[in-house]
Parts: sequence; C-alpha cells; structure tokens
Amino acid sequence: MARRKKVYEGKAKILYEGPEPGTLIQYFKDDAEPAPEGRAEGRGVLNNRLSEFFMSGLNSVGVPTHFIRRINMREQLVRMAEIVPLEVVVRNFAAGELSARLGIPEGTALPRPIVEYYYKDDKLGSPLVAEEHIIAFNWANQQDLDDIVALALRVNDFLSGVMMGVGIRLADFRIEVGRIWEGDFMRLIVADEISPDSCRLWDTRALDAEGGVRDPGPLADVYTELARRLGVLPSNVTHTTKPTLIN
Repeated sequence: MARRKKVYEGKAKILYEGPEPGTLIQYFKDDAEPAPEGRAEGRGVLNNRLSEFFMSGLNSVGVPTHFIRRINMREQLVRMAEIVPLEVVVRNFAAGELSARLGIPEGTALPRPIVEYYYKDDKLGSPLVAEEHIIAFNWANQQDLDDIVALALRVNDFLSGVMMGVGIRLADFRIEVGRIWEGDFMRLIVADEISPDSCRLWDTRALDAEGGVRDPGPLADVYTELARRLGVLPSNVTHTTKPTLIN
C-alpha cells in the first residue's frame, strides 16, 4: 500500500491526503480529546461510526457537512475545507463552564439555545470570545456569523431530536465550521466530527418528574451505549468508557 501524506494530526484524529483533489481521509484515533483517561481501545472505531451517522443524517436533511462516505472502521472520506478558527458551542441546559461562570445551577433549562464562540488555540485554552473579537481579528465577517448561528441551530434541532428519540437529552455540543468554494461561491459547512467527544449527554432516566436533572452527570459508558441505542454499534467492539465533556 502506498504511503499516504499526513496533512495534520490532532489529539483524536489524523488527516491524510485524499484520493481525489479537494478530499481528505480522516482517521479516528483511540486517544481522548482532551485525554483524562488516556488511550481507550475502540474509541476511534465508535467515534467514526457515530460521526458517520450524524453527518449523514445532517446531509440528508439539507445541512451541509464535509462528510462524503466511511471508508473502513477507522477512516472516512471528507471534503477539504478551510476551517474557521472557532469552536461553536450550542447550549440547551446550564452545565460545566456556563454554570460556573454565571452561577446557574447545573441542569437548568435555558430559555433558548445559546450559541457561544471559543477561539481555537490550545496554548490559550480556547478562550471564550465575542462577535466583536471575531470580526475585528478577521476570523469571520458578520454574514459568516449569521450563517454560522443558523447552521448551528439547525444542527441542534437535528441532534436534539435524534437524541431524545433514544432517551438521551442533549445538554450542549461543540462543532467546527469550514469554508468550501464551488466556483466563485463560498459556503459554510459542518466539519471535523460529531461524536460523544464533542457532546454533553444526559440519560433521561436521570430526570425527575418535573424534568429537572437529579444527577446532571454524563451518560455512563457513553460511546458504546449511544452507538447501541442508535443501532450503529460494530459487533466486534466491546470496550466502554466515559465521555470527554465540554467545559
């Protein structure tokens, strides 16, 4: 097999040159992102399958993503995109950093989904930024931000419905957005991945009669359990582990 050229390696994935111009091969590693538990056998296989499930679903309802097709257990073919240097977080319930920052009890339903932006820089700890920072530093323009919000809320509608259908509440999630060009026309698409590494999920069995969260912790063994409930669990993967949560 010909040696492939590595384009980028992160904590959880490796990108290689694709077989055709404008494509990449995205390889899912077993390492966590970040990695409080270190390497976990099978994590990459499950995240590949789960991201395929969510990205394919988004494509089917008209939400554009970089996903083309799954190649094998750990790899998928994706479109090359210029990544906007932002992590886009959508919050439906107070948890993690939002609760700590604003003093809102964990599990509190927010009056509407809140979209936040974090500047993608590991050395800085991906700090929270305002729209003014984004526009001033030319990471995106106002039209981009309007489109990003619309895209993120459509993803939220899709994911929330899918998760609730299998007894899981989507507290919050993180996506990355990329730019692609079709001739002279540029559009924004969902890039990177959608998996338990980028979502905070609560089992509805942990909800009380009023809909509040008795124990607003993660769904136990989230990778395997989520894949099982969605019907995408590979038959030869038995490892279970806890998720990495959004801060």
